[in-house]
Amino acid sequence: MHKFVFPMALIKDIYHLSFYERLANSLAKVLPNFDNKKFIKLVMPSNFAEMEWKQRMQHTTDVLHLFMPTNFAESALLLKPIIVQLKADGFGEHRLEFMFLPAYIASYGLNDLKSAIEALELVTQFISAEFAVRPFLIKYHEEMMMQMLKWSTHENLHVRRFASEGSRPRLPWGLAISALKVNPNAILPIVENLKSDPSEYVRRSVANNLNDITKDNPEIVIDLAKKWKGIGKETDAIIKHACRSLLKAGHPEILSFYGLDANGLSISDFEIENDTVKIGESLAFSFHIKNDDVLPRYIRLEYAIYYLKSNGQQNAKVFKISERTYQPKEKCLVKRKQSFKPITTRKFYTGAHKIGILVNGKEQACIEFLLND
Repeated sequence: MHKFVFPMALIKDIYHLSFYERLANSLAKVLPNFDNKKFIKLVMPSNFAEMEWKQRMQHTTDVLHLFMPTNFAESALLLKPIIVQLKADGFGEHRLEFMFLPAYIASYGLNDLKSAIEALELVTQFISAEFAVRPFLIKYHEEMMMQMLKWSTHENLHVRRFASEGSRPRLPWGLAISALKVNPNAILPIVENLKSDPSEYVRRSVANNLNDITKDNPEIVIDLAKKWKGIGKETDAIIKHACRSLLKAGHPEILSFYGLDANGLSISDFEIENDTVKIGESLAFSFHIKNDDVLPRYIRLEYAIYYLKSNGQQNAKVFKISERTYQPKEKCLVKRKQSFKPITTRKFYTGAHKIGILVNGKEQACIEFLLND
């Protein structure tokens, strides 16, 4: 995903009065008979403060639609002069505020594929349209995958990235594409075109797309990794990042592919600072890792926290510590802390937890601890 610029503390607060006033001034220079005061009144209704970010974004889209031609083909033609004017008025590219522009295409262009394709190609160069393309991939799957393949050879790097990022089977925060989860073969020509792209931004999207595929079709990515291995350091990096979920899961074939096994490697002196941790505090732990082999060994070192779930079961989340070559008989002390401060993406449940140490994907040691209020 693109590294959007977040100008304020809360995401939803990127939409506020001064932003809308600036936006209205720009729109008034492009849209005939545009009424600034009416736009501000409509876009900031009495319940605006209660709206969350996605609501505000979609609401902005819907209000803009009131000032645009009802025919999408006509309104799509106005997107280019709008973007040109926004740039002229000092608005930077790839700012999260402007997600309402690709959302406009998804909301009002779904029945006009030709105009929508042209609009998506234009807008994604200003603000990523990876989320907006998802409904089109569902409704016009074959046509859109052919178009994504064409975009993968586009001269603009944002369009090339869009071809990869938009076709991810499991794009975070976006609609999942069931057809691609079941059969991702249509993605393969796209990533083939992009595997040696000069832009790291594009190549990283390729790795993310392939990592999505590993969730449902790991064998396809493993076969691709074998095919691409050694093409170049950039491609090798794509493969490694694409296989990160398989490596975390200790998938035997990918561990073997990278020559990662735990034979001749040992963990000792594994300790936790306290066997009871309070929510809001951190679990401190340490251990020694040693290469007992007579040859240098490449070691991927991780730890797993077995979080307690609401149903009383434990679910492991793996965290990477390091990945490097250890010389024969080399022994290293490792110290880490794992925070249990409340976060929006995880709810902590008090009770029995575990922490395990993984060496090249194999758990070598495990300790239980309690999490309390």
